[in-house]
Amino acid sequence: MLRSEPGATAVEARAFSYESGAVGQASSRPIAVEAPVQFVIGGAPFAVMMATPADLEDFAYGFLFTEGVATRHQDVRSVQVANADAGWRVDVALAGDTLKTHLARKRAIAGRTGCGLCGVEDLEHLPQPQRRGARPARPIEPAAIGAALSALDARQPLNALTHAVHAAAWCDRDGRIALVREDVGRHNALDKAIGALWRAGADPDGGFFMVTSRCSFEMVAKTAMFGARTLVAVSAPTSLALDKAKEYGIAIVAVARADKALTFAGERVDGAGGLAA
Repeated sequence: MLRSEPGATAVEARAFSYESGAVGQASSRPIAVEAPVQFVIGGAPFAVMMATPADLEDFAYGFLFTEGVATRHQDVRSVQVANADAGWRVDVALAGDTLKTHLARKRAIAGRTGCGLCGVEDLEHLPQPQRRGARPARPIEPAAIGAALSALDARQPLNALTHAVHAAAWCDRDGRIALVREDVGRHNALDKAIGALWRAGADPDGGFFMVTSRCSFEMVAKTAMFGARTLVAVSAPTSLALDKAKEYGIAIVAVARADKALTFAGERVDGAGGLAA
């Protein structure tokens, strides 16, 4: 296979007919790269996630943050990314007290692209973000959600190439897309976006997340961990996602299409039609 970029690789493919099988000449087809990414903290293996090996430094920061390993920028001394024989290795150095706290926490994760809870031993270890304070969030205007949705396809170059990856976008309150991260795993894409925002010191009240995947509960939990109050998804939510959205005070807009969407969970509609948790 010819590696063309970190997120995609070119392979040979032929058209396939249900009447006669493979037909015609072989041609080059880009496909999404899925590779094991090992997180090593303080020299000790912590997690192996199947992911797209792009924006891995953002992935590391977001994963550390949403896993509760690091809560401040000062907790992370360095992140080093290297190509390994079977995939990629991300070495993380933590500050002394943070490393001690991490080592006291038992969790070994062998991740898959479809699972955000691999390695959790019991229900007590499910993500438990703290609900935000009583002060209501400023509403997100419906027009802003529509504007972001209409612009999202053009901001997904890897998916345009491969038709096989998810995206997580951070959008400002006017619906302008500030950044997009892509990955074969929906929660990996959101971790990458959160990592980039956390590193930049972005204001969680300054916008909302939009994801191209289903609205599963870990997507809600990660949104809550970052502190955002609105999550927009192009697919439908699960029952646990809605339960957690109500618990965390997250407004859910899902099954988002060009002209309409559905609202769920604990959102309210203010006098101007905006959404807020």
